[in-house]
Amino acid sequence: LSPLPPLSPLPPLSPLPPLQPALSPPPPLPRKNSPSIMINFVLLMSRQGKTRLAKWYNSYTTKEKNRISKEVANQVLTRPAKLCNFLEWKDHKFIYRRYASLFFIFGVDAEDNELLTLESIHFFVEVLDKHFGNVAEIDLIFNFHKAYFLLDEFICNGEIQDSSKKVILAAAKIGEELMQSPHTHSQKGKGGADSMW
Repeated sequence: LSPLPPLSPLPPLSPLPPLQPALSPPPPLPRKNSPSIMINFVLLMSRQGKTRLAKWYNSYTTKEKNRISKEVANQVLTRPAKLCNFLEWKDHKFIYRRYASLFFIFGVDAEDNELLTLESIHFFVEVLDKHFGNVAEIDLIFNFHKAYFLLDEFICNGEIQDSSKKVILAAAKIGEELMQSPHTHSQKGKGGADSMW
């Protein structure tokens, strides 16, 4: 066997190219192209102008809340039924629907989709109907905490959080069971070893 030829030396390694700066994320799409809506407030009012539920998703002062509620009542409750359910007000829109004796009013941004908002109102009414069984104004008067709970499961921070009725109603059922379950801790005496408080 003949010996192997000697190995030729390896060429020197070329230096690595300098690292490129990290790519910046693409700019967010404009909100008007987004299918979501930004809800600023939700109001449920009776025909007499009594507020049965009010949820605010922007930082309004008490004076501003009262002014908006009064403006909504003046414009929505006196509006003829044959007119459309959209009202422009400053940089907002009032989108409303009437169910029996209650007006469900959503305040949204001016560029938001009115039909999607109407669909959201109807969805919330269906959730209330499923939970209460043909919901009426009196249900919201005596069980307002349940209505707020259902609304919080549906809308969080002005954005629609969940669009599944089953999930929202299941969460409400769990919440009711927790409220009705007896306390697991014993209270032998104020400040005692077995007392939680």
